[in-house]
Amino acid sequence: MDYPGRYWHMLDDGRIQCDLCPRDCRLHEGQRGACFVRQRAGDRMVLTTYGRSSGFCIDPIEKKPLNHFYPGSSVFSFGTAGCNLACKFCQNWDISKSREMDTLMDQASPETIARTAARLGCKSVAFTYNDPVIFAEYAMDAADACHEQGLAAVAVTAGYIHDQPRREFYAKMDAANVDLKGFTDDFYFRLCGARLQPVLDTLVYLKHETEVWFEITTLLIPGKNDSEQEIEAECRWIARELGTDVPLHFTAFHPDYKMMDTPPTPPATLTRAREIARAHGLQYVYTGNVLHDREGGTTFCHGCGEALIVRHWHEILAYEVTSGGHCGTAIPGRYAAFSGPFGRRRIPVRVHAQTA
Repeated sequence: MDYPGRYWHMLDDGRIQCDLCPRDCRLHEGQRGACFVRQRAGDRMVLTTYGRSSGFCIDPIEKKPLNHFYPGSSVFSFGTAGCNLACKFCQNWDISKSREMDTLMDQASPETIARTAARLGCKSVAFTYNDPVIFAEYAMDAADACHEQGLAAVAVTAGYIHDQPRREFYAKMDAANVDLKGFTDDFYFRLCGARLQPVLDTLVYLKHETEVWFEITTLLIPGKNDSEQEIEAECRWIARELGTDVPLHFTAFHPDYKMMDTPPTPPATLTRAREIARAHGLQYVYTGNVLHDREGGTTFCHGCGEALIVRHWHEILAYEVTSGGHCGTAIPGRYAAFSGPFGRRRIPVRVHAQTA
């Protein structure tokens, strides 16, 4: 069904403007926004993917990636279709760029999702694969249902959203991983069809006006956003505006979508980026999408340097975090009693349509 959408207003020329994200799409009757899932129907906006998903899986929370949010736990993950960015390097392009998924999706109410996640022993539910900003109403309702089941709500997002919906959206979220895709406006414009500043605004908002636990991911693409100057500028900004205790993940690009001719990111690039970030004072810097970098996946105590959570490819090999911190040094994040890791498994789940 088409669900009434929020965040729009009528223009003097008769078009409807979507006020959800900085694209400010202006629509005539029947038109959809750039995200493809928000559509004008008469004199209102509707969300065409409410209650419908591209699929459900149980993942390790480290895959989101979140390394300081209940490490070792399992997360019930799902997305819909469409996206409000146009990244040429999108690694979920079959979902985010889809124009043929309206009849191909699993259907599930927010309450069904929450009950299923709880029944399967998950600690949280993640809105991921495509960007939950574009299905904000569905994600927020699902977050409410999760909280009723004692589950946390996680947004994996590019952070491209206007101020008012940003406040309402993150009021429902317990954690987020925000893709900071590059650190120049030129990169965002040419490769993502977007702008940098709204993403920076989201990060500053999360840090200074919410209790949401968040981590940052930057996918390093050879020759596009991997120069030492750009990495240094990003790390300086994070340290100055967000603080040195915000976890930062540098991940490897693999050729995909419209960038099949760009080579994969060399592991040495990730290692160098991590060194730069640590040199600028960032305390928790990780590398991802590489098989053999145990050090880059490990959480070290900032006080004494001891390895506290040893990881290898989304799997926890050793866990030494205690409620009192370590050597007098608090490890920022959200933690609970650790009874063993979920592991690196990815388990597809079929959720049958149910009513609340």
